[in-house]
Amino acid sequence: MIHFTDADVDRVLPGAGLEAELRAAFVDFAEGRAAQQLRMRTDAGGVKLSTLGAVLPALGVTGAKVYTTIAGEFSFLIVLFSSRTGRPIATFEANAITRWRTAAVSLLAARAAAPERPGSVVIFGTGVQGRAHEAALARAYPHAAMRVIGRGAASGEVRDALRGAGVVVTATRSPVPLFDGAWVDRGAFVCAVGSSRPDTRELDDALLGRSARVIVEWREQSLREAGDLLLPPPALRERLSFAELGDILAGKTAARTGEDEIVIFKSVGVGLADIATAGLAYRHLAG
Repeated sequence: MIHFTDADVDRVLPGAGLEAELRAAFVDFAEGRAAQQLRMRTDAGGVKLSTLGAVLPALGVTGAKVYTTIAGEFSFLIVLFSSRTGRPIATFEANAITRWRTAAVSLLAARAAAPERPGSVVIFGTGVQGRAHEAALARAYPHAAMRVIGRGAASGEVRDALRGAGVVVTATRSPVPLFDGAWVDRGAFVCAVGSSRPDTRELDDALLGRSARVIVEWREQSLREAGDLLLPPPALRERLSFAELGDILAGKTAARTGEDEIVIFKSVGVGLADIATAGLAYRHLAG
């Protein structure tokens, strides 16, 4: 069994076909050929341990991600097994995998639901995920203006940035909504990746109320974890129209039915994406 570092992963994943690998994993899940585990969290004395995983027979791997959260800082590790022999084949220092897979899944959702040529892309968040999404979306939309906004930005700056934005990403740790949902243009695609806790949210009721569709990775997990979907009043929650990303990628349902619709992708991070990404990195690193 081999151990790979974040530096190893960063060396091979650019240009390694991650988006196609993740598409295959989500379609397999939608078609019943793959399975994944709900995230389990255990904490005591300010130390949190979380685990999640997936079984991906068609991609040849199964495994689990385990990580700690202490004072808001994460440390990730993945244990990868062969789905053919059942034997462990690698471990990964998985901070890089988490960064790569989150932005790549967002890009999959954007390609399915965002305007083909957005006038501009606005990213809220200047941390690891904000920078990862900036790089991924700049490659996908080279002709779009790119703007990155920190959480301390004035409301005037935020409103000005949202005007004309076809793609909006929220990648912060804000416990409360970042902006007034009335400021988002019709036809925009909004990708919310910052929160996977039921007591925090980045999007407000106004934006959810204007959305035609909310795309999630896995409804069962999202409706346990996403404060963006759990904190609105019951009447609003009942009106939301959900679709799973795998069903959209498999052609079972449409991401949108009109150009003027606002579509939200609410991501919480799932084991399916972690293990698919680790499997791809393993194939490139192990030769």
